[in-house]
Amino acid sequence: MNDISTLNGDYPQVTLIDHPMVQHKLSILRNKDTSSKQFKELVKELAMFAGYEATRHFKLEPVEIETPLCKMTSQTLKGRKVAVVPILRAGLGMVEGILELIPAARVGHIGIYRDPQTHLPVEYYCKLPEDINTREVLIVDPMLATGGSATAAIDFIKARNVPSEQIRLLVIIAAPEGIKKVVEADPDVKIFTCAIDDYLNDHAYIVPGLGDAGDRIFGTK
Repeated sequence: MNDISTLNGDYPQVTLIDHPMVQHKLSILRNKDTSSKQFKELVKELAMFAGYEATRHFKLEPVEIETPLCKMTSQTLKGRKVAVVPILRAGLGMVEGILELIPAARVGHIGIYRDPQTHLPVEYYCKLPEDINTREVLIVDPMLATGGSATAAIDFIKARNVPSEQIRLLVIIAAPEGIKKVVEADPDVKIFTCAIDDYLNDHAYIVPGLGDAGDRIFGTK
């Protein structure tokens, strides 16, 4: 499998989350014998790891609190509002993990499916918070394959006057082709991924990948 240094070109926009626990959970996630229940739990857990990294840049400000022992100056987030936007349907599996990390985040939804013949994205639903342009936006989708759905989702959000610098794409597995497409479409959008796999096959599936994330999350075929 790839790391960032082996990708074609230099992509400082990409953060590879290579924590040992992430790699361990990925191994179970990829296994074809992993149950749908466990698969969903792992997607949630990996989403939280990605969320930690994607929010590392958040600013803090001092606040006075009182512990059971004394008063002290502690730190709290400085006026940061967040929107989590899953790409339906597989992205829904990552939302709960992000909300455990950021309970006050608003949730939008973007419905896109990939045409089985052309592999191009087709929009069927888009509902976002009214104040999304004032928020940090975390787009979540387990797989970044061709990059078509991700770039379409980014375009929908930017059309609501959200600056590219406020948009972050969180995925579990990425293909080099998808990374290249997203970065070339908008180099200011940051990508966070738990793995960078080898390539896309003739059916635009990530190899070695984990199969169809939506089917494995929801137990469908």
